[in-house]
Amino acid sequence: MTFTRNIRVLAATAALLTPVTLFGTTAQAETAAPLGKPQVEQIVREYLLNNPEILLEVQDALEKKQREEQKLAQQTVMKDRQEQLFNSPYDGVVGNPDAAITVVEFFDYNCGYCKRAMTDMQALVEENDDVRFVLKEFPILSAQSREAHVVSMAVHAIAPEKYADFHQKLLGAETRADGELAMKIATETGIDEAALRKEMENPEIQKVFAETYDLANQLAVTGTPAYVIGDEVVFGALGKDVLAEKIDQARTQSN
Repeated sequence: MTFTRNIRVLAATAALLTPVTLFGTTAQAETAAPLGKPQVEQIVREYLLNNPEILLEVQDALEKKQREEQKLAQQTVMKDRQEQLFNSPYDGVVGNPDAAITVVEFFDYNCGYCKRAMTDMQALVEENDDVRFVLKEFPILSAQSREAHVVSMAVHAIAPEKYADFHQKLLGAETRADGELAMKIATETGIDEAALRKEMENPEIQKVFAETYDLANQLAVTGTPAYVIGDEVVFGALGKDVLAEKIDQARTQSN
């Protein structure tokens, strides 16, 4: 599909060329018969078949331009929605709450990559007093995920001091996360079940989910985990070393 599309794009471009461009000089253009669209497309096709590396160059240039445009758009969103992104009262925080460097993580409790990345988060906050993780509840994998995240949001609302422990136990569970498992873990941490179930009915929870989905959409976040570090959106469980490098870059930017 990409190869065919690029041929069509280049053929359409070539069709706009004047006879002067095709033949090289004005005198030649005046004496040569104009080329029709099929002839131009054939010339372009033959040239590309003989020089296929051009298509790779075009594709690379296009992808680079798209990445640059996406990054600029993401940075605009970060600036315009800074409070919601970094300081929402509905988000859990792991690490020093007053840390100078914030890493925002979009996660789903049933994301296997998020589970593996949790140890990276724990190590980074233990080793860096100036780093905190802000956790964006982003249930996208299943209805069971959404159930678990509703409980999680309620836990944060009524017992924020127990949220980090709850989060790590639920995300670290070997079985699939759902509302039942989340409730079991929450009550085991000492949270009153009746109070928790009452908070789960708070319409603000669904409103926050909608706002997070919208924010993720504007940042081009379509999977988990995804991180916002400094002025960059980082996709995937890239490991502790990569995250540490991005954090160091954020420190440099803030100085």
